[in-house]
Amino acid sequence: MDKKLFFTRRSTVVVLTLICCLLWGSAFPCIKIGYRMFSIPSGSSSSQILFAGIRFLLAGVMAAAAGSIAEKHPLIPDRHSLPKVCILSLFQTVLQYTFFYTGLSRTTGMKSSIITASNVFLALLVSALVFRTEKLTLRKVAGCIIGFSGVVLINLTGSSDLSLSFAGEGMVFLSALSYAFSASITKIYSRSCDPVMLSSWQFIVGGAFMSAAGLLTGGTLGSTGPEGALMLAYLAFISAAAFSLWSLLLKYNPVSSVAVFGFMNPVFGVILSALLLSESSGTGPLQTAASLLLAAAGIIIVNFSSRPDRT
Repeated sequence: MDKKLFFTRRSTVVVLTLICCLLWGSAFPCIKIGYRMFSIPSGSSSSQILFAGIRFLLAGVMAAAAGSIAEKHPLIPDRHSLPKVCILSLFQTVLQYTFFYTGLSRTTGMKSSIITASNVFLALLVSALVFRTEKLTLRKVAGCIIGFSGVVLINLTGSSDLSLSFAGEGMVFLSALSYAFSASITKIYSRSCDPVMLSSWQFIVGGAFMSAAGLLTGGTLGSTGPEGALMLAYLAFISAAAFSLWSLLLKYNPVSSVAVFGFMNPVFGVILSALLLSESSGTGPLQTAASLLLAAAGIIIVNFSSRPDRT
């Protein structure tokens, strides 16, 4: 079957994006479990960046190996694609996750989830106004607002703190902005480069850089057993599988129609955190159901409007 026909089919987009979001949603509780397994303190940004760097380095190796087997030839960047890999890695891995982990240690999980969800708005604005790869329409903006309200609702509790700081919430916002640029860059570079090669090698480059940065700034990982190694391998698999699929979808679809599914990430994260960590989010079943409906409504509205822009 023709790749473009397959990856632009509505059912394919819905199924694959939801799989990606479910994987990313499971990363929220699994990262916390990984921190406990490797004895990483909640305020140790250096150790967290080291942990993330090793995870992404493994993810890149996994994705490159799987892609090479699938394509029946090694996925290795040439001299023309290597600069693109480095630029994508800067935005998608190095800046996004360095800002995120730095800010996360200085703000709450609720604020982080809400601010991170703004990357859907930012991805739409960057793709339409900066890179001009699609049109900014009222329907897309309305869909983003409705979907974003679902993220706010599931994180809304009676003890909400509205204070803001650049070192905390500002860093998380810069992380979301870095993702927005990476989404458009992925789409543009995928026109001339294999998206799986781009995704895997940007992880390898970014993961190696973050690992070195974490070590040089004093980051350490405590000793752990096979369970810790398996958790790290699963987190690497999440990144390898989800970002490879996401890159393929961005190659063949408008940025907005793919990015809007990101509203499901924090929703899945809250639900899976409650199941795996027994965390109480302060939201009841009706509030969770309403959040899912709002996120789904936003996704439907944006995707309905994006068909004329399909590339």
